Amino acid sequence: MAGYQLPAKYQRNRWKDMLVLMLPIMTLMWLATTICILATIPKVTLLGAMVIASCVTSTDPVLSQAVAKGPFSDKFVRRSLREIISSEAGANDGFGFPFLMLATYLMRHAENPGLSAGSSTVETVARAILPRAGDVARQGGGIGVAMLNWLLETWLYFVLMSIVYGAIVGTMIRFALKFAVRRKWIDSESYVLVPTAIGLFLMGTSGAIGTDDLLSCFVAGSALNWDGEYLAEAQKRHDEVNASIDVLLNFGGFIYLGTIIPWSEFNSDITGISPGRLFGLGALVLAFRRIPAVLLTYKLMPNTIKDWKEALFMGYFGPIGVGAAFYVEHARHLFPKITEAAGDNEVTDMLRAIGPVVYWLALFSIVVHGLSIPILNMIYEYMGVKPIQEDAVAVRRRSVRVPPPSNAVEGDKETFIAFNRFSRPNLSAESLSHLRDDDSITDEKVRYPDLETGLEEAKQNAQRSSRPSFNFSQVSPPRNHSRPRTIGGQVKWDQSHVTQE
Repeated sequence: MAGYQLPAKYQRNRWKDMLVLMLPIMTLMWLATTICILATIPKVTLLGAMVIASCVTSTDPVLSQAVAKGPFSDKFVRRSLREIISSEAGANDGFGFPFLMLATYLMRHAENPGLSAGSSTVETVARAILPRAGDVARQGGGIGVAMLNWLLETWLYFVLMSIVYGAIVGTMIRFALKFAVRRKWIDSESYVLVPTAIGLFLMGTSGAIGTDDLLSCFVAGSALNWDGEYLAEAQKRHDEVNASIDVLLNFGGFIYLGTIIPWSEFNSDITGISPGRLFGLGALVLAFRRIPAVLLTYKLMPNTIKDWKEALFMGYFGPIGVGAAFYVEHARHLFPKITEAAGDNEVTDMLRAIGPVVYWLALFSIVVHGLSIPILNMIYEYMGVKPIQEDAVAVRRRSVRVPPPSNAVEGDKETFIAFNRFSRPNLSAESLSHLRDDDSITDEKVRYPDLETGLEEAKQNAQRSSRPSFNFSQVSPPRNHSRPRTIGGQVKWDQSHVTQE
């Protein structure tokens, strides 16, 4: 969902910001979380802590959307910051795999793991020639082999193949939709369900070929709306289907997460984990996992983060959620079962701790970040912080009983004037020339009024007619250059070339 709801060519225009978020910031988040785990969780080695930390390095795309698109953000968070939060959450949920696989390969290819200084040469040779069941995760070879496998298998195949595959699928469907829409071969129901269909298709096929399905879905969504046409057309068709499906899937995901939380393992003598240690870990992760990394690097992203206050906001809202459960289950498949790894204390201690630690951090983040938004909203209203009133756009009222959107004012009886909206088409003059109700979107730039212009247009439209208001500055002549005609004192073209929300 996050991919196609971003502006046109967003990844190309913000590639530097995304690069900073994906590489240095995620690396610092991973290392900081590793240190927090080592400081609070006993019996876990450095490599084991790195495996566990990789499961919670990514920000959760579900919880991040609440920050990027909710009523609070509509009023108080600039659009550029909301867009980068949404884009980061969609991309880094797949970019967490390199960190997980790096720690896994380092542990897997460690030289003679688990042997004490007094181990005999006979025992060393025997374990190298005839590995036991507990040595399934141990293949030897050293750090050189680990780094080679990490580069080839993880980056070239798992990550790069996912990006290429998602881009190909999204681009092919985008051109297919253009072809179908021009010929009116696709109805509105099928059109608005395309993102859901792409997601289900990629989840299955990416898993079948062994690539990152999460990253493929995000890239495909970005490619689908690369020129801004899909989002613009979906808004014209009043798409509420994908938002409803998104809510249903989110409910199901969080219900599932609640059912699998290992409550009994939050206080275990075997692992040494206790509620006090878990609360301390949650506080440390909340303070040091993300905030320092963003504060150190936000000046490298001047187009999206303008000052330290926005950097602090972005650093704080890096939630951990359902995606962490996915990483836990994937990590468990990379190692033998605890019963099979008997004798390898590093692996068994890590496998016993990964479940309670990750699920606790997800629970802690859901509660803390979930309550932070309403608390901040009350604080802002108490302090009299004014909502952002930029980028005004007229929105059609769909019913007289529909309340105004968040951060919107009454225009006339048919419209609202909304400010600081998240999803809106950003169509370039080079790629979009004509935007028509009876044809596909091709190449016209959609211009949105500022506050004064939007309110003035709404008043003028209300005085002209009780019919839906139109922005005549956006009227473009048809392809055949037909002449306008005047009906009832209003300019009319032979064909409709008017855009409206």
